[in-house]
Amino acid sequence: LPNAVGEVREAIDFLHYYAAQARHDLHDGHHQPLGPVVCISPWNFPLAIFSGQIAAALAAGNTVLAKPAEQTPLIAAQAVRILHEAGIPVAALQMLPGTGDTVGAALVAHAAIRGVMFTGSTQVARWLQAQLATRVNERGQALTLIAETGGQNAMIVDSSALPEQVVSDVMASAFDSAGQRCSALRVLCLQEDIADRVLHMLRGAMREWQLGPPDRLQTDVGPVIDQEALEAIELHVATLRACDRDVFQADTALAAVQANSGGCFMAPALIELNSLKELVQEVFGPVLHVLRYQRDELPELLTQLHATGYGLTMGIHSRIDETIDFITERARIGNIYVNRNMIGATVGVQPFGGEGLSGTGPKAGGPLYLHRLLHAQADTSLRAGTLRDLASKRPSEEALLPLQVLCDWLGEAALALVPHADALQEEARYLMQISPLGVDCTLPGPTGEANRYRLLPKGPVLCLARSASDLLYQLCNVLACGNQAVWLDHPSRRPLLLQLPPEVQQCITLVRDMADTHWEAVLMHADRTDVTEMAEYLSERPGPILPLLALPPGWRQPGSLNLWRLLREQSIAVNTAAAGGNASLMSLG
Repeated sequence: LPNAVGEVREAIDFLHYYAAQARHDLHDGHHQPLGPVVCISPWNFPLAIFSGQIAAALAAGNTVLAKPAEQTPLIAAQAVRILHEAGIPVAALQMLPGTGDTVGAALVAHAAIRGVMFTGSTQVARWLQAQLATRVNERGQALTLIAETGGQNAMIVDSSALPEQVVSDVMASAFDSAGQRCSALRVLCLQEDIADRVLHMLRGAMREWQLGPPDRLQTDVGPVIDQEALEAIELHVATLRACDRDVFQADTALAAVQANSGGCFMAPALIELNSLKELVQEVFGPVLHVLRYQRDELPELLTQLHATGYGLTMGIHSRIDETIDFITERARIGNIYVNRNMIGATVGVQPFGGEGLSGTGPKAGGPLYLHRLLHAQADTSLRAGTLRDLASKRPSEEALLPLQVLCDWLGEAALALVPHADALQEEARYLMQISPLGVDCTLPGPTGEANRYRLLPKGPVLCLARSASDLLYQLCNVLACGNQAVWLDHPSRRPLLLQLPPEVQQCITLVRDMADTHWEAVLMHADRTDVTEMAEYLSERPGPILPLLALPPGWRQPGSLNLWRLLREQSIAVNTAAAGGNASLMSLG
Protein backbone atom coordinates (compact mmCIF):
# COMPACT_ATOMS: atom_id res chain seq x y z
CA LEU A 1 0.00 0.00 0.00
CA PRO A 2 2.79 2.54 0.68
CA ASN A 3 4.26 1.62 -2.72
CA ALA A 4 0.90 2.31 -4.36
CA VAL A 5 0.63 5.74 -2.71
CA GLY A 6 4.22 6.51 -3.69
CA GLU A 7 3.59 5.60 -7.31
CA VAL A 8 0.52 7.81 -7.62
CA ARG A 9 2.54 10.65 -6.12
CA GLU A 10 5.40 10.04 -8.57
CA ALA A 11 3.02 10.07 -11.54
CA ILE A 12 1.65 13.42 -10.38
CA ASP A 13 5.20 14.72 -9.85
CA PHE A 14 6.10 13.87 -13.45
CA LEU A 15 3.05 15.71 -14.78
CA HIS A 16 3.82 18.81 -12.72
CA TYR A 17 7.56 18.75 -13.46
CA TYR A 18 7.36 18.52 -17.25
CA ALA A 19 4.46 20.99 -17.43
CA ALA A 20 6.48 23.53 -15.41
CA GLN A 21 9.57 22.92 -17.52
CA ALA A 22 7.59 23.41 -20.75
CA ARG A 23 6.34 26.78 -19.48
CA HIS A 24 9.84 27.77 -18.40
CA ASP A 25 11.94 26.44 -21.30
CA LEU A 26 9.71 26.34 -24.38
CA HIS A 27 7.66 29.52 -24.17
CA ASP A 28 9.67 31.43 -26.79
CA GLY A 29 8.71 29.07 -29.64
CA HIS A 30 12.25 28.28 -30.85
CA HIS A 31 11.85 24.55 -30.32
CA GLN A 32 10.54 21.96 -32.76
CA PRO A 33 9.11 18.60 -31.64
CA LEU A 34 10.29 15.31 -33.11
CA GLY A 35 6.88 14.07 -34.28
CA PRO A 36 5.15 10.79 -33.39
CA VAL A 37 6.84 9.13 -30.39
CA VAL A 38 6.36 5.55 -29.17
CA CYS A 39 6.38 5.11 -25.37
CA ILE A 40 7.05 1.53 -24.20
CA SER A 41 6.76 1.24 -20.44
CA PRO A 42 7.43 -1.60 -17.95
CA TRP A 43 5.15 -3.51 -15.61
CA ASN A 44 6.98 -2.70 -12.36
CA PHE A 45 5.86 0.97 -12.36
CA PRO A 46 2.70 0.69 -14.48
CA LEU A 47 1.48 4.19 -13.61
CA ALA A 48 4.51 6.33 -12.77
CA ILE A 49 6.87 5.44 -15.63
CA PHE A 50 3.96 5.15 -18.08
CA SER A 51 2.75 8.65 -17.12
CA GLY A 52 6.25 10.13 -17.00
CA GLN A 53 7.09 9.07 -20.55
CA ILE A 54 3.79 10.38 -21.89
CA ALA A 55 4.04 13.67 -19.99
CA ALA A 56 7.53 14.46 -21.30
CA ALA A 57 6.68 13.59 -24.91
CA LEU A 58 3.48 15.65 -24.86
CA ALA A 59 5.14 18.60 -23.12
CA ALA A 60 7.71 18.71 -25.93
CA GLY A 61 4.86 18.91 -28.47
CA ASN A 62 4.99 15.35 -29.80
CA THR A 63 2.08 13.01 -30.44
CA VAL A 64 2.24 9.81 -28.41
CA LEU A 65 1.55 6.14 -29.10
CA ALA A 66 1.76 4.45 -25.70
CA LYS A 67 2.30 0.70 -25.38
CA PRO A 68 2.16 -0.47 -21.77
CA ALA A 69 3.67 -3.75 -20.62
CA GLU A 70 1.46 -6.70 -21.55
CA GLN A 71 1.12 -7.58 -17.83
CA THR A 72 -0.34 -4.19 -16.81
CA PRO A 73 -2.73 -2.77 -19.46
CA LEU A 74 -5.59 -1.93 -17.06
CA ILE A 75 -3.72 0.69 -15.03
CA ALA A 76 -2.41 2.21 -18.27
CA ALA A 77 -5.91 2.35 -19.74
CA GLN A 78 -7.21 4.15 -16.67
CA ALA A 79 -4.32 6.64 -16.81
CA VAL A 80 -5.02 7.43 -20.48
CA ARG A 81 -8.74 7.80 -19.73
CA ILE A 82 -7.96 10.34 -17.00
CA LEU A 83 -5.57 12.28 -19.27
CA HIS A 84 -8.21 12.46 -22.01
CA GLU A 85 -10.79 13.64 -19.49
CA ALA A 86 -8.33 16.31 -18.32
CA GLY A 87 -8.11 17.73 -21.84
CA ILE A 88 -5.33 15.91 -23.66
CA PRO A 89 -6.65 15.55 -27.25
CA VAL A 90 -7.50 12.01 -28.25
CA ALA A 91 -5.53 12.56 -31.47
CA ALA A 92 -2.42 13.43 -29.45
CA LEU A 93 -2.42 10.37 -27.18
CA GLN A 94 -3.40 6.82 -28.05
CA MET A 95 -2.82 3.61 -26.11
CA LEU A 96 -2.08 0.38 -27.96
CA PRO A 97 -1.98 -2.62 -25.61
CA GLY A 98 -0.42 -5.89 -26.70
CA THR A 99 2.77 -7.89 -26.71
CA GLY A 100 6.16 -6.52 -27.63
CA ASP A 101 6.74 -8.83 -30.56
CA THR A 102 3.45 -7.84 -32.23
CA VAL A 103 2.20 -4.37 -31.29
CA GLY A 104 5.59 -3.07 -30.07
CA ALA A 105 7.45 -4.29 -33.13
CA ALA A 106 4.84 -2.84 -35.52
CA LEU A 107 4.96 0.56 -33.82
CA VAL A 108 8.75 0.79 -33.85
CA ALA A 109 8.88 -0.26 -37.52
CA HIS A 110 6.35 2.35 -38.66
CA ALA A 111 7.82 4.89 -41.07
CA ALA A 112 6.19 7.87 -39.31
CA ILE A 113 7.86 7.24 -35.94
CA ARG A 114 10.54 9.78 -34.97
CA GLY A 115 11.43 8.60 -31.50
CA VAL A 116 11.11 5.71 -29.05
CA MET A 117 11.09 5.92 -25.25
CA PHE A 118 11.70 2.62 -23.52
CA THR A 119 12.16 1.28 -20.00
CA GLY A 120 12.97 -2.41 -19.66
CA SER A 121 15.72 -4.92 -20.30
CA THR A 122 19.09 -4.18 -21.91
CA GLN A 123 18.46 -6.91 -24.50
CA VAL A 124 15.22 -5.31 -25.74
CA ALA A 125 16.87 -1.88 -25.79
CA ARG A 126 19.59 -3.22 -28.09
CA TRP A 127 16.92 -4.75 -30.33
CA LEU A 128 15.17 -1.36 -30.52
CA GLN A 129 18.47 0.28 -31.43
CA ALA A 130 18.91 -2.18 -34.29
CA GLN A 131 15.38 -1.55 -35.60
CA LEU A 132 15.83 2.23 -35.61
CA ALA A 133 19.36 2.12 -37.06
CA THR A 134 18.18 1.63 -40.65
CA ARG A 135 16.32 4.97 -40.75
CA VAL A 136 17.13 8.65 -40.34
CA ASN A 137 14.85 11.64 -39.92
CA GLU A 138 14.23 14.40 -42.44
CA ARG A 139 17.37 16.20 -41.17
CA GLY A 140 19.60 13.22 -41.86
CA GLN A 141 19.96 12.45 -38.14
CA ALA A 142 19.55 9.13 -36.34
CA LEU A 143 16.12 8.55 -34.82
CA THR A 144 15.83 9.29 -31.09
CA LEU A 145 16.00 6.40 -28.63
CA ILE A 146 15.76 7.01 -24.89
CA ALA A 147 16.33 3.72 -23.07
CA GLU A 148 16.40 3.17 -19.32
CA THR A 149 17.46 -0.38 -18.49
CA GLY A 150 18.58 -2.42 -15.49
CA GLY A 151 21.63 -2.58 -13.27
CA GLN A 152 23.87 -4.80 -11.18
CA ASN A 153 23.48 -2.32 -8.35
CA ALA A 154 25.90 -2.47 -5.43
CA MET A 155 26.09 -0.98 -1.95
CA ILE A 156 29.55 -0.55 -0.45
CA VAL A 157 29.64 -0.66 3.37
CA ASP A 158 32.83 0.06 5.31
CA SER A 159 33.65 -0.60 8.97
CA SER A 160 32.70 2.91 10.07
CA ALA A 161 29.04 2.45 9.08
CA LEU A 162 26.30 2.10 11.68
CA PRO A 163 25.13 -1.55 11.37
CA GLU A 164 21.54 -0.87 12.45
CA GLN A 165 21.13 1.75 9.76
CA VAL A 166 22.85 -0.45 7.19
CA VAL A 167 20.45 -3.33 7.85
CA SER A 168 17.39 -1.09 7.62
CA ASP A 169 18.53 0.45 4.33
CA VAL A 170 19.60 -2.91 2.88
CA MET A 171 16.22 -4.48 3.63
CA ALA A 172 14.38 -1.64 1.89
CA SER A 173 16.81 -1.47 -1.04
CA ALA A 174 16.90 -5.21 -1.75
CA PHE A 175 13.45 -6.50 -0.81
CA ASP A 176 10.95 -3.63 -1.10
CA SER A 177 8.62 -4.32 -4.04
CA ALA A 178 9.99 -7.89 -3.87
CA GLY A 179 13.21 -6.56 -5.40
CA GLN A 180 11.39 -5.68 -8.62
CA ARG A 181 12.85 -2.20 -9.06
CA CYS A 182 15.58 -1.40 -11.57
CA SER A 183 17.27 0.56 -8.77
CA ALA A 184 17.12 -2.33 -6.27
CA LEU A 185 20.22 -3.47 -4.42
CA ARG A 186 21.69 -6.65 -5.96
CA VAL A 187 25.21 -6.86 -4.47
CA LEU A 188 26.03 -5.92 -0.87
CA CYS A 189 29.77 -5.31 -0.48
CA LEU A 190 30.73 -5.61 3.20
CA GLN A 191 34.13 -4.78 4.66
CA GLU A 192 35.39 -8.00 6.24
CA ASP A 193 35.79 -6.39 9.69
CA ILE A 194 32.01 -5.98 10.16
CA ALA A 195 30.61 -8.57 7.74
CA ASP A 196 29.70 -11.26 10.29
CA ARG A 197 27.90 -8.83 12.58
CA VAL A 198 25.94 -7.15 9.78
CA LEU A 199 24.94 -10.48 8.22
CA HIS A 200 23.76 -11.82 11.58
CA MET A 201 21.53 -8.76 12.03
CA LEU A 202 20.38 -8.93 8.40
CA ARG A 203 19.25 -12.56 8.74
CA GLY A 204 17.33 -11.57 11.86
CA ALA A 205 15.58 -8.75 10.02
CA MET A 206 14.68 -11.10 7.17
CA ARG A 207 13.00 -13.45 9.65
CA GLU A 208 10.76 -10.59 10.79
CA TRP A 209 9.47 -9.56 7.38
CA GLN A 210 6.10 -10.91 6.31
CA LEU A 211 5.36 -12.43 2.92
CA GLY A 212 1.80 -12.02 1.64
CA PRO A 213 -0.75 -10.26 -0.56
CA PRO A 214 0.23 -6.60 -0.99
CA ASP A 215 -3.19 -5.20 -0.06
CA ARG A 216 -2.68 -6.25 3.60
CA LEU A 217 -1.06 -3.78 5.96
CA GLN A 218 1.09 -6.41 7.66
CA THR A 219 2.70 -7.49 4.37
CA ASP A 220 6.32 -6.51 3.77
CA VAL A 221 7.03 -8.53 0.61
CA GLY A 222 4.46 -9.26 -2.09
CA PRO A 223 4.63 -11.62 -5.08
CA VAL A 224 6.83 -11.43 -8.14
CA ILE A 225 5.11 -10.52 -11.39
CA ASP A 226 4.38 -13.97 -12.90
CA GLN A 227 5.27 -17.65 -12.96
CA GLU A 228 7.99 -17.20 -15.58
CA ALA A 229 9.78 -14.64 -13.42
CA LEU A 230 9.42 -16.86 -10.34
CA GLU A 231 10.94 -19.86 -12.09
CA ALA A 232 13.91 -17.83 -13.35
CA ILE A 233 14.65 -16.51 -9.84
CA GLU A 234 14.29 -19.95 -8.26
CA LEU A 235 16.63 -21.43 -10.87
CA HIS A 236 19.27 -18.80 -10.08
CA VAL A 237 19.09 -19.53 -6.35
CA ALA A 238 19.16 -23.29 -6.93
CA THR A 239 22.19 -22.96 -9.23
CA LEU A 240 24.23 -21.05 -6.64
CA ARG A 241 23.12 -23.45 -3.89
CA ALA A 242 24.35 -26.34 -6.03
CA CYS A 243 27.71 -24.56 -6.25
CA ASP A 244 27.93 -24.73 -2.42
CA ARG A 245 27.23 -21.04 -1.93
CA ASP A 246 25.78 -20.05 1.45
CA VAL A 247 22.06 -19.38 0.75
CA PHE A 248 19.76 -18.07 3.50
CA GLN A 249 15.98 -17.84 3.21
CA ALA A 250 13.83 -17.14 6.25
CA ASP A 251 10.87 -19.35 7.14
CA THR A 252 8.09 -17.02 5.97
CA ALA A 253 5.35 -19.66 5.69
CA LEU A 254 5.84 -19.57 1.91
CA ALA A 255 3.72 -22.65 1.21
CA ALA A 256 0.78 -21.32 3.20
CA VAL A 257 0.94 -17.94 1.47
CA GLN A 258 1.01 -19.53 -1.99
CA ALA A 259 -1.86 -21.87 -1.17
CA ASN A 260 -4.11 -19.14 0.26
CA SER A 261 -3.46 -16.33 -2.23
CA GLY A 262 -2.43 -18.06 -5.45
CA GLY A 263 0.31 -15.53 -6.19
CA CYS A 264 3.87 -16.16 -7.37
CA PHE A 265 5.71 -15.70 -4.09
CA MET A 266 9.43 -15.91 -3.49
CA ALA A 267 10.96 -15.80 -0.01
CA PRO A 268 13.77 -13.19 0.08
CA ALA A 269 17.18 -14.84 -0.35
CA LEU A 270 20.63 -13.88 0.91
CA ILE A 271 23.55 -15.49 -0.95
CA GLU A 272 27.26 -15.11 -0.22
CA LEU A 273 29.51 -15.08 -3.28
CA ASN A 274 33.20 -15.76 -3.69
CA SER A 275 33.50 -13.46 -6.70
CA LEU A 276 31.43 -10.92 -8.57
CA LYS A 277 32.08 -12.94 -11.72
CA GLU A 278 29.52 -15.47 -10.47
CA LEU A 279 26.80 -12.99 -11.47
CA VAL A 280 26.36 -13.04 -15.23
CA GLN A 281 23.10 -11.05 -15.42
CA GLU A 282 20.67 -9.04 -13.32
CA VAL A 283 18.34 -11.13 -11.15
CA PHE A 284 15.08 -9.19 -11.01
CA GLY A 285 13.60 -10.29 -7.70
CA PRO A 286 14.14 -10.50 -3.92
CA VAL A 287 17.67 -11.94 -4.07
CA LEU A 288 20.60 -10.20 -2.38
CA HIS A 289 24.17 -11.27 -3.09
CA VAL A 290 26.93 -10.55 -0.57
CA LEU A 291 30.59 -9.96 -1.34
CA ARG A 292 33.20 -9.43 1.38
CA TYR A 293 36.24 -7.19 0.84
CA GLN A 294 39.29 -6.00 2.75
CA ARG A 295 39.87 -2.30 3.28
CA ASP A 296 42.84 -2.19 0.91
CA GLU A 297 40.80 -3.94 -1.78
CA LEU A 298 38.39 -1.02 -2.27
CA PRO A 299 40.00 0.25 -5.53
CA GLU A 300 39.92 -3.27 -7.01
CA LEU A 301 36.30 -3.69 -5.87
CA LEU A 302 35.31 -0.56 -7.81
CA THR A 303 37.14 -1.89 -10.86
CA GLN A 304 35.20 -5.16 -10.65
CA LEU A 305 31.88 -3.35 -10.29
CA HIS A 306 32.62 -1.18 -13.34
CA ALA A 307 33.63 -4.28 -15.30
CA THR A 308 30.01 -5.49 -15.18
CA GLY A 309 29.21 -2.66 -17.62
CA TYR A 310 26.21 -1.43 -15.63
CA GLY A 311 25.97 2.02 -14.10
CA LEU A 312 22.51 2.68 -12.65
CA THR A 313 22.56 3.02 -8.84
CA MET A 314 25.11 2.62 -6.06
CA GLY A 315 24.84 2.90 -2.29
CA ILE A 316 27.61 3.95 0.09
CA HIS A 317 27.50 3.51 3.85
CA SER A 318 30.43 5.20 5.56
CA ARG A 319 31.03 7.94 8.10
CA ILE A 320 34.45 8.79 6.67
CA ASP A 321 34.30 11.63 4.17
CA GLU A 322 37.52 10.54 2.46
CA THR A 323 36.00 7.13 1.68
CA ILE A 324 32.79 8.65 0.36
CA ASP A 325 34.74 11.07 -1.85
CA PHE A 326 37.06 8.30 -3.07
CA ILE A 327 34.10 6.24 -4.29
CA THR A 328 31.95 9.03 -5.74
CA GLU A 329 34.83 10.52 -7.74
CA ARG A 330 35.58 7.16 -9.36
CA ALA A 331 32.12 5.65 -9.77
CA ARG A 332 30.64 5.88 -13.27
CA ILE A 333 27.15 5.51 -11.84
CA GLY A 334 24.05 7.55 -12.62
CA ASN A 335 22.57 7.72 -9.10
CA ILE A 336 24.61 7.44 -5.89
CA TYR A 337 23.01 7.26 -2.45
CA VAL A 338 25.07 7.93 0.67
CA ASN A 339 24.02 6.65 4.11
CA ARG A 340 20.45 5.98 3.00
CA ASN A 341 18.50 3.42 0.95
CA MET A 342 18.93 3.21 -2.84
CA ILE A 343 15.31 3.28 -4.02
CA GLY A 344 12.58 5.85 -4.50
CA ALA A 345 14.24 8.60 -6.57
CA THR A 346 12.13 11.77 -6.41
CA VAL A 347 11.29 13.68 -9.61
CA GLY A 348 13.25 16.93 -9.87
CA VAL A 349 15.22 16.12 -6.71
CA GLN A 350 17.09 12.96 -7.72
CA PRO A 351 16.85 12.81 -11.54
CA PHE A 352 16.98 9.10 -12.35
CA GLY A 353 18.89 7.17 -15.00
CA GLY A 354 22.12 5.31 -15.57
CA GLU A 355 24.93 4.91 -18.06
CA GLY A 356 26.73 2.08 -19.80
CA LEU A 357 24.49 -0.99 -20.03
CA SER A 358 22.00 0.78 -17.75
CA GLY A 359 20.70 3.27 -20.29
CA THR A 360 21.26 6.01 -22.81
CA GLY A 361 20.30 9.01 -20.69
CA PRO A 362 19.10 11.64 -20.19
CA LYS A 363 17.76 11.27 -16.66
CA ALA A 364 13.99 11.06 -16.15
CA GLY A 365 12.71 13.88 -13.98
CA GLY A 366 15.81 15.93 -14.78
CA PRO A 367 16.57 19.12 -16.74
CA LEU A 368 17.74 17.46 -19.98
CA TYR A 369 15.02 14.86 -20.57
CA LEU A 370 12.45 17.15 -22.23
CA HIS A 371 15.05 18.53 -24.66
CA ARG A 372 16.00 15.08 -25.93
CA LEU A 373 12.45 14.94 -27.32
CA LEU A 374 13.04 17.99 -29.51
CA HIS A 375 14.96 18.39 -32.76
CA ALA A 376 18.54 19.43 -32.11
CA GLN A 377 19.04 22.75 -33.82
CA ALA A 378 21.21 25.78 -33.34
CA ASP A 379 21.06 26.99 -29.74
CA THR A 380 17.70 25.30 -29.03
CA SER A 381 18.71 23.73 -25.74
CA LEU A 382 20.73 26.67 -24.52
CA ARG A 383 17.85 29.09 -25.01
CA ALA A 384 16.02 27.08 -22.36
CA GLY A 385 15.92 28.72 -18.96
CA THR A 386 16.62 25.56 -16.98
CA LEU A 387 19.67 24.63 -19.03
CA ARG A 388 20.92 28.20 -19.34
CA ASP A 389 20.82 28.54 -15.55
CA LEU A 390 22.92 25.39 -15.19
CA ALA A 391 25.38 26.42 -17.92
CA SER A 392 25.88 29.78 -16.22
CA LYS A 393 28.06 27.98 -13.67
CA ARG A 394 31.39 28.62 -15.36
CA PRO A 395 33.81 25.73 -15.88
CA SER A 396 37.31 26.21 -14.54
CA GLU A 397 39.95 27.83 -16.74
CA GLU A 398 42.00 24.64 -16.47
CA ALA A 399 39.11 22.51 -17.81
CA LEU A 400 38.75 24.69 -20.91
CA LEU A 401 42.47 25.40 -21.44
CA PRO A 402 42.81 23.11 -24.51
CA LEU A 403 39.81 24.82 -26.14
CA GLN A 404 41.25 28.26 -25.35
CA VAL A 405 44.59 27.27 -26.89
CA LEU A 406 42.82 25.92 -29.99
CA CYS A 407 40.81 29.14 -30.25
CA ASP A 408 43.98 31.26 -30.14
CA TRP A 409 45.67 29.03 -32.72
CA LEU A 410 42.69 29.32 -35.08
CA GLY A 411 43.03 33.08 -34.96
CA GLU A 412 46.76 33.11 -35.61
CA ALA A 413 48.62 30.29 -37.30
CA ALA A 414 45.61 28.54 -38.77
CA LEU A 415 44.33 31.33 -40.99
CA ALA A 416 46.59 30.29 -43.84
CA LEU A 417 46.39 26.56 -43.08
CA VAL A 418 42.75 25.72 -42.43
CA PRO A 419 39.73 26.70 -44.56
CA HIS A 420 37.08 28.61 -42.62
CA ALA A 421 39.43 29.19 -39.67
CA ASP A 422 37.57 32.40 -38.77
CA ALA A 423 34.24 30.55 -38.51
CA LEU A 424 35.88 27.82 -36.43
CA GLN A 425 37.33 30.40 -34.07
CA GLU A 426 33.86 31.90 -33.69
CA GLU A 427 32.56 28.44 -32.76
CA ALA A 428 35.34 27.99 -30.18
CA ARG A 429 34.60 31.37 -28.58
CA TYR A 430 30.90 30.60 -28.48
CA LEU A 431 31.48 27.21 -26.86
CA MET A 432 33.71 28.72 -24.17
CA GLN A 433 30.85 31.05 -23.25
CA ILE A 434 28.16 28.40 -23.01
CA SER A 435 30.06 25.23 -22.05
CA PRO A 436 28.15 23.31 -19.35
CA LEU A 437 31.31 21.46 -18.27
CA GLY A 438 31.67 21.59 -14.51
CA VAL A 439 28.00 22.11 -13.67
CA ASP A 440 27.68 21.02 -10.04
CA CYS A 441 24.63 22.25 -8.21
CA THR A 442 22.30 21.42 -5.34
CA LEU A 443 18.71 20.53 -6.20
CA PRO A 444 15.86 21.21 -3.75
CA GLY A 445 15.10 18.49 -1.23
CA PRO A 446 13.95 17.79 2.32
CA THR A 447 15.78 18.88 5.45
CA GLY A 448 18.48 16.40 6.41
CA GLU A 449 19.25 15.45 2.82
CA ALA A 450 21.60 17.02 0.26
CA ASN A 451 20.90 16.34 -3.42
CA ARG A 452 23.76 17.12 -5.77
CA TYR A 453 23.46 17.16 -9.57
CA ARG A 454 26.50 17.41 -11.81
CA LEU A 455 27.64 17.06 -15.40
CA LEU A 456 30.90 15.24 -16.12
CA PRO A 457 32.89 14.47 -19.30
CA LYS A 458 31.48 11.48 -21.13
CA GLY A 459 34.86 10.11 -22.23
CA PRO A 460 36.61 9.55 -25.59
CA VAL A 461 34.57 10.67 -28.61
CA LEU A 462 35.07 9.18 -32.08
CA CYS A 463 35.23 12.03 -34.64
CA LEU A 464 34.52 11.25 -38.30
CA ALA A 465 34.80 13.79 -41.12
CA ARG A 466 36.39 14.11 -44.54
CA SER A 467 37.49 17.73 -44.32
CA ALA A 468 39.91 19.29 -41.86
CA SER A 469 37.53 22.13 -41.05
CA ASP A 470 34.71 19.70 -40.13
CA LEU A 471 37.13 17.72 -37.97
CA LEU A 472 38.25 20.87 -36.15
CA TYR A 473 34.62 21.91 -35.64
CA GLN A 474 34.04 18.56 -33.94
CA LEU A 475 37.21 18.99 -31.90
CA CYS A 476 35.96 22.32 -30.54
CA ASN A 477 32.81 20.63 -29.27
CA VAL A 478 34.70 17.68 -27.80
CA LEU A 479 37.07 19.97 -25.91
CA ALA A 480 34.18 22.13 -24.68
CA CYS A 481 32.99 19.06 -22.74
CA GLY A 482 36.40 18.04 -21.42
CA ASN A 483 36.58 14.89 -23.54
CA GLN A 484 39.32 13.18 -25.55
CA ALA A 485 38.93 13.15 -29.36
CA VAL A 486 39.58 9.92 -31.29
CA TRP A 487 40.70 10.41 -34.91
CA LEU A 488 41.23 7.71 -37.51
CA ASP A 489 44.89 7.58 -38.50
CA HIS A 490 45.12 8.63 -42.16
CA PRO A 491 47.95 10.30 -44.11
CA SER A 492 45.79 13.40 -44.50
CA ARG A 493 45.35 13.71 -40.74
CA ARG A 494 48.94 13.65 -39.53
CA PRO A 495 50.02 17.05 -40.97
CA LEU A 496 47.01 18.70 -39.33
CA LEU A 497 47.70 16.98 -36.00
CA LEU A 498 51.36 18.03 -36.02
CA GLN A 499 50.41 21.67 -36.70
CA LEU A 500 48.16 21.83 -33.63
CA PRO A 501 49.52 23.21 -30.34
CA PRO A 502 50.90 20.56 -27.93
CA GLU A 503 48.11 21.20 -25.40
CA VAL A 504 45.57 20.29 -28.09
CA GLN A 505 47.55 17.34 -29.48
CA GLN A 506 47.42 15.73 -26.03
CA CYS A 507 43.62 15.66 -26.30
CA ILE A 508 43.63 13.64 -29.55
CA THR A 509 44.16 9.90 -29.92
CA LEU A 510 45.02 8.50 -33.36
CA VAL A 511 43.81 4.96 -34.12
CA ARG A 512 44.11 2.82 -37.23
CA ASP A 513 40.67 1.28 -36.84
CA MET A 514 37.52 2.21 -34.94
CA ALA A 515 37.79 -1.02 -32.96
CA ASP A 516 41.33 -0.20 -31.76
CA THR A 517 40.27 1.85 -28.74
CA HIS A 518 37.39 2.58 -26.41
CA TRP A 519 35.04 5.51 -27.12
CA GLU A 520 31.74 6.69 -25.61
CA ALA A 521 30.11 8.69 -28.42
CA VAL A 522 30.34 9.42 -32.15
CA LEU A 523 30.47 12.82 -33.88
CA MET A 524 30.31 12.87 -37.64
CA HIS A 525 29.80 15.15 -40.62
CA ALA A 526 28.24 12.87 -43.23
CA ASP A 527 25.40 12.36 -45.65
CA ARG A 528 22.31 10.28 -44.86
CA THR A 529 23.80 7.04 -46.21
CA ASP A 530 26.91 7.25 -44.05
CA VAL A 531 24.86 8.18 -40.97
CA THR A 532 22.67 5.12 -41.51
CA GLU A 533 25.71 2.88 -41.92
CA MET A 534 27.24 4.19 -38.69
CA ALA A 535 23.95 3.71 -36.81
CA GLU A 536 23.81 0.12 -38.04
CA TYR A 537 27.44 -0.43 -37.01
CA LEU A 538 26.71 0.90 -33.51
CA SER A 539 23.66 -1.36 -33.19
CA GLU A 540 25.81 -4.40 -33.96
CA ARG A 541 28.65 -3.38 -31.67
CA PRO A 542 28.53 -5.15 -28.26
CA GLY A 543 28.19 -3.06 -25.14
CA PRO A 544 26.10 -0.01 -24.29
CA ILE A 545 23.98 2.08 -26.67
CA LEU A 546 26.20 5.02 -27.65
CA PRO A 547 25.09 8.47 -28.84
CA LEU A 548 25.48 9.36 -32.51
CA LEU A 549 25.55 13.09 -33.33
CA ALA A 550 25.54 13.87 -37.05
CA LEU A 551 25.64 16.98 -39.21
CA PRO A 552 25.76 17.42 -43.02
CA PRO A 553 29.26 17.85 -44.50
CA GLY A 554 30.45 21.44 -44.25
CA TRP A 555 27.88 22.43 -41.61
CA ARG A 556 29.51 24.71 -39.05
CA GLN A 557 26.73 26.86 -37.63
CA PRO A 558 27.48 27.73 -33.97
CA GLY A 559 25.54 25.64 -31.47
CA SER A 560 24.42 22.99 -33.94
CA LEU A 561 25.65 20.08 -31.85
CA ASN A 562 23.95 19.31 -28.56
CA LEU A 563 26.76 19.58 -26.01
CA TRP A 564 24.67 17.91 -23.33
CA ARG A 565 24.93 14.59 -25.15
CA LEU A 566 28.73 14.66 -24.76
CA LEU A 567 28.41 14.81 -20.98
CA ARG A 568 27.12 12.36 -18.40
CA GLU A 569 24.72 13.23 -15.61
CA GLN A 570 25.20 12.13 -12.03
CA SER A 571 22.93 12.55 -9.01
CA ILE A 572 24.28 12.12 -5.47
CA ALA A 573 21.79 11.97 -2.58
CA VAL A 574 23.35 12.25 0.88
CA ASN A 575 21.62 11.64 4.19
CA THR A 576 23.31 14.51 6.04
CA ALA A 577 21.80 13.46 9.38
CA ALA A 578 23.56 10.08 9.36
CA ALA A 579 27.22 10.94 9.97
CA GLY A 580 26.83 11.28 13.75
CA GLY A 581 29.60 13.80 14.31
CA ASN A 582 33.03 14.47 12.84
CA ALA A 583 33.75 10.95 11.62
CA SER A 584 36.80 12.17 9.68
CA LEU A 585 38.66 11.87 13.01
CA MET A 586 38.38 8.09 12.53
CA SER A 587 40.70 8.29 9.51
CA LEU A 588 43.54 10.20 11.22
CA GLY A 589 46.86 8.45 10.89
